[in-house]
Amino acid sequence: MPHNWKLITSGPALNKLLIIGIFFMLSFSGGDVALAFAKNAPAQKLSHKTVLVDESNRVKPTFPDLRKKYRTDEFVYEARAKKMSAWDRFMEWLRDIFGGQGSGNSGNNLGVITKIVAGAIIFFVIFLIVKSIMNKEGKWIFGKRSDKNILRYDEMEKNLQAVDFEKLIRETRISGEKRLMVRYYYLWLLKRMSAQGYITWDAEKTNSDYADELRNSDFKPDFDYLSYLYNYIWYGEFDIDEQTLEKAASAFEKTIKTIPS
Repeated sequence: MPHNWKLITSGPALNKLLIIGIFFMLSFSGGDVALAFAKNAPAQKLSHKTVLVDESNRVKPTFPDLRKKYRTDEFVYEARAKKMSAWDRFMEWLRDIFGGQGSGNSGNNLGVITKIVAGAIIFFVIFLIVKSIMNKEGKWIFGKRSDKNILRYDEMEKNLQAVDFEKLIRETRISGEKRLMVRYYYLWLLKRMSAQGYITWDAEKTNSDYADELRNSDFKPDFDYLSYLYNYIWYGEFDIDEQTLEKAASAFEKTIKTIPS
């Protein structure tokens, strides 16, 4: 061993050499140590306070009312039941009566028959309505009398003595208004009896009131019978034949003629 190397491996020189070696080792391993320290260090958490975002130019997206849009007819894929009118229900009722829809020529014939029957029924209903309005008896379709040709009681009360019942009776006989003719006969009878003082005419009185006034009169039996005819024919609201009409007219005229005018 040389003499110089022996000096290095011993004493102060050796200490200096160790210090220099450690310095170089730390210099070359410093990067790896720092990297390892960074990996093991806890990660810093970022919060909304850390990053600031400029929202001044942000555009909020808008969407159309999709529910309203997809409710329109073009987006409805289920067949909707067609609303039936009164005429459609009526025709369906007729088809059910005549045996359903049919097929082929039988179906076409059934459709023609159904339309003919429907037209006949409509024509018949219109005929009944017109007949009821134009009824010679003056009755409406629900049994209510038309008072167009009937003198009102308040007018009778004021003008009973001035009314020409004979003329009214002739007119109703010509027009065929049988029930109205009997009514005029009855009012003509009251007019004669009131004029002679047998009764006191009052539109509010009833047949029973007049009968009480005649209880001591010879006209009482005739008045009771004529009141019965009047109530039976006028308030009965049914057609009478010519024989019944002539019988009633003769009875009224016979009694009226016995009362002085």
